[in-house]
Amino acid sequence: MSDSTNTTGKNKGRLAHRLVPMTGRDPQETHRVATPLELLFDLTFVVAVGTADSRLAELLAEGHSGSAVLAFLLAMFAISIAWISYTWFASAFGTDDWLHRALTMVQMAGVVVFALGIPAMFHSVDEGDHLELRVMVLGYVVMRIAMVLQWWRVSHQSQQFRKVGRANILWILIAQVCWIVVGFTHLPILAVVIAVVAIGTLELLLPRLAQGHADGTPWHPHHTAERYSLFTIIVLGESVVGTVASSGDLLAGADGTQWTGNAVTVVVAGVGLTFGMWWVYFATPFGDILAHRRNRGYLFGYGHIPLFIGIAGVGAGLHLAGLSLEHHTHLGPTAVVLALALPTGLYLLTVYLLHALLLSATDRFHLLLIALTLAVLATAVLLAAAGVSVAVSLLVIMLVPFVTVIGYETIGHHHQQQMLHELRHPTPR
Repeated sequence: MSDSTNTTGKNKGRLAHRLVPMTGRDPQETHRVATPLELLFDLTFVVAVGTADSRLAELLAEGHSGSAVLAFLLAMFAISIAWISYTWFASAFGTDDWLHRALTMVQMAGVVVFALGIPAMFHSVDEGDHLELRVMVLGYVVMRIAMVLQWWRVSHQSQQFRKVGRANILWILIAQVCWIVVGFTHLPILAVVIAVVAIGTLELLLPRLAQGHADGTPWHPHHTAERYSLFTIIVLGESVVGTVASSGDLLAGADGTQWTGNAVTVVVAGVGLTFGMWWVYFATPFGDILAHRRNRGYLFGYGHIPLFIGIAGVGAGLHLAGLSLEHHTHLGPTAVVLALALPTGLYLLTVYLLHALLLSATDRFHLLLIALTLAVLATAVLLAAAGVSVAVSLLVIMLVPFVTVIGYETIGHHHQQQMLHELRHPTPR
């Protein structure tokens, strides 16, 4: 994900009926947008994210907070890494010819297999005596085999990126062998935990290890930013799913058509919170920033992992809140509200951090907004601790992203425009 000035190879997103050499896309290509194939690929991850969300909410409701969070973090990390690896490759080398489509379909099948293994992994973490990764690893191997074949095309068809292709093949295969060993051998639980952390670190370092053999890959900044924004929307959709899951059983009446106060509250809070989070994300023009800061691509790419985790956690938190209002949880009101407040805070703080690091600029006004954001979150938790209903606390949390929205729309956008101007027209030193 590092810099590149390659301008070879163009494709307008139409099906190529003959194989197109994977020599690299033009990183300055105009009107570059996400293809229908990429959008379809993203949709397969809805199943994986939704499964992780629901299992997190269910385990939290049973009072198994520690195991629930650990399993959720592992699942979301693996989901994010799988999506990121394909996205950056497609931005740099996607030809949309029949072979590229076929290999993408294989990866989609791997995502489905991976998702099927998530419940068993959650159950094993909850049991605590082993880590059941076999089905998840199998799905991951299917995805990675397809990626190896994609990189094989690059290594054989692009002189400029031959070493990059070969290095990616090598490191991907090493990582997959390690995952297979961990997933299909009976190692002590401590050894498994250490191995998972080590291999996860290898997955994060893989782009650096592979692309150190050349001057990066020809990824397109605006296309990459759009891909991330679209995936963000998809993950945000799980918050809506969490809202539906929360409010469905709160409807009264024999036929479930009478709205209760709790049902109305969950719908308002869930939709409002999701909308506010969406507004906050799209207040930052990531594509424009990446166009001038290609060397921050690695930071942008992997910096979204905690952001995705936060969004998905909000969906689970909304689901848990609904279970609490239905009296289907062992957690107290404070813990329930905290389960929604923490991922909301993680998401917003990650957006602020990405903004500051990508622009290499800080804003004192942002510090004020962050302080107000944390204050509102703390208020929601304290209200629950004081005996105020969970429904009221949900409405308070709904207001949290709008602290940033109001701040941006009134004052913050002026500051951001100044930062972007300095980015485009840096002052000579």
